[in-house]
Amino acid sequence: MNLKSAFVLGTPLTATTYGEFTGALQQLTRQPRSVAVDFSNTHVVTLRRHDSNFRELTDGFDFFIPDGMPLIWCLNLQGMKLRGRVYGPTFMRHCVLNSPAPFTHYFLGGSDECSRKLKEFFLKQNPTVKIIGVRNGYFKSDDEQQIVDEINRLSPDFVWIGLGTPKQQAWIHKHKHQIARGILLAVGFAFDVNAGTKLDAPLWMQRLGLTWVFRIYSEPRRLAARYFKYNLLFLFYLLWDGLRGRAWAKAD
Repeated sequence: MNLKSAFVLGTPLTATTYGEFTGALQQLTRQPRSVAVDFSNTHVVTLRRHDSNFRELTDGFDFFIPDGMPLIWCLNLQGMKLRGRVYGPTFMRHCVLNSPAPFTHYFLGGSDECSRKLKEFFLKQNPTVKIIGVRNGYFKSDDEQQIVDEINRLSPDFVWIGLGTPKQQAWIHKHKHQIARGILLAVGFAFDVNAGTKLDAPLWMQRLGLTWVFRIYSEPRRLAARYFKYNLLFLFYLLWDGLRGRAWAKAD
């Protein structure tokens, strides 16, 4: 497996495609260990640069996949020649539908309605997809060990985690060492998009890197402050690191 990566604000982003990364993860399911994957947008990359606690939470992840178009533009400035991002909701759809039995899947996140619709969606698209466990994201801390025990008992190849940032990263950080095998994927919004419980940005907005604009329009109270803060911080750190000649450097 020969996946290239390059740094943006200190985060090593893997330059890949939907098909290539799906194949790579299918191979990794054969290994007797858990593998952590984050689908990283500018919010995640900036938070890792800005917040040492969050960086510590995520330093144990095996892959950071560029989920936002600004990150693709940064990677292409380093010569990666990527045609587009690997967007979490689209990757989840591609990977699940192209990983039918004998591959197995476990869903952790969303509401009961979202989880039900998500499972129905994938089975309707491909009846040979094998979903062996579903758990909503509204669990108490006392329930976490039970969830880990269930995952180890069922031993899924793919564990899809849609708890939102930073909760999903914190959950993986806390439990990765307890999970014997499988791919742990922090995909957040992918649950709602594929379940049809929330709308995604039109493709033309996605291609122009304007998904965040659509999401602010859809959920202004929840997302406006976050996007404005971290988009501005992303630009600030990119400029500041660039002036010091460290725009693409590894974090100290």
